[in-house]
Amino acid sequence: MPSAPTTPGPAGSPEDLVALEQERFREELSRTTDRFLTEQQDVLAGISEESLPLISSITTLTGGGKRMRALLCYWGWRGAGGAAGAAAPVVAGTALELFQAAALIHDDIIDRSDTRRGRASVHRQFSTRHAESGWHHDPDRFGVSAAILAGDLCLAFSEELFTEACRDTPGRAARTIFNRMRTEVMAGQYLDLLEEVVGPDQTPDVAEERALNILRFKSAKYSMERPLMLGGALAGGDEQLLTEYSAFALPLGEAFQLRDDILGVFGDPAVTGKPAGDDLREGKRTLLIARALGASSGASRALINGMLGDERLTDDAVALLRDLITGSGALEFTERLIADRSEEAFAALARLRVDETSRDALERLAVAAVTRTS
Repeated sequence: MPSAPTTPGPAGSPEDLVALEQERFREELSRTTDRFLTEQQDVLAGISEESLPLISSITTLTGGGKRMRALLCYWGWRGAGGAAGAAAPVVAGTALELFQAAALIHDDIIDRSDTRRGRASVHRQFSTRHAESGWHHDPDRFGVSAAILAGDLCLAFSEELFTEACRDTPGRAARTIFNRMRTEVMAGQYLDLLEEVVGPDQTPDVAEERALNILRFKSAKYSMERPLMLGGALAGGDEQLLTEYSAFALPLGEAFQLRDDILGVFGDPAVTGKPAGDDLREGKRTLLIARALGASSGASRALINGMLGDERLTDDAVALLRDLITGSGALEFTERLIADRSEEAFAALARLRVDETSRDALERLAVAAVTRTS
């Protein structure tokens, strides 16, 4: 796998050109996001000042993150011949950021996560607001209900922006991809939820197959494949180029999510912004867990199944589960699978029919995706 340059190269070098172009795109993306959310704040204020916490929670959430999906959309646009500095990929990237925000808000509700990116999750912000205000009834129910509405509002905003992005582009193919992406994520999220309740009854082989399917549709496609294809389709890329984009970005997305699954169990809370072993307390039945169960003895398998999803797991219990997972060989297996998927992605990248600047940018994003620590 290629290694990512750690600093920009000399002026005029490919690394320098990519860094400059990406920085300009990020700046315009931030301006567009801020402008849009300010406009929506005015709309909500016209309805009632009391509705403004909805928009402030979205503004806080979208102020962080790596902008990876938006950047993939941009380089998909550029690789298909789209002009640098054009408005369409910026608006489409903003739509993707808001779709991601909706997914995060709803995912944190489903997983009962109290934190996101080192801050209180949106539902926890609203429940705290309820408690501190001394309002009536259950603060947690209020928090979840308000966060569902905030997530739905993000989905509505995302649709509005994507429609605008398609206005002056050959947008029919992009619209099809965007619609499919949304359906895939919702289905993948449901399958993930379902796996928590039926997973213990699956045989090891079936559990691994189901975990990979969830990984692909809940995350890999909308994290990598669909954003890149959206950018290409907006710029008028042909079917062959979009197929090549998929061949590169889908295995990359799977490697990205496998890395995320490892971080959810073994990551440093100071870096990830999530409590240590949070995925274990939430009962996530990832490929890492499926492999550990399949490779463990009966006693160890029963112990893992019995502890997984226990919200009261102590740090010592998390450490024990980590030892069981490592001892089963599941961590090593998952690392090998990340390497295999990464190799597949980089081989496809080498065959892409794009200019060198776009190829270099995609390579740098790919390296960052599979070597990240947060």
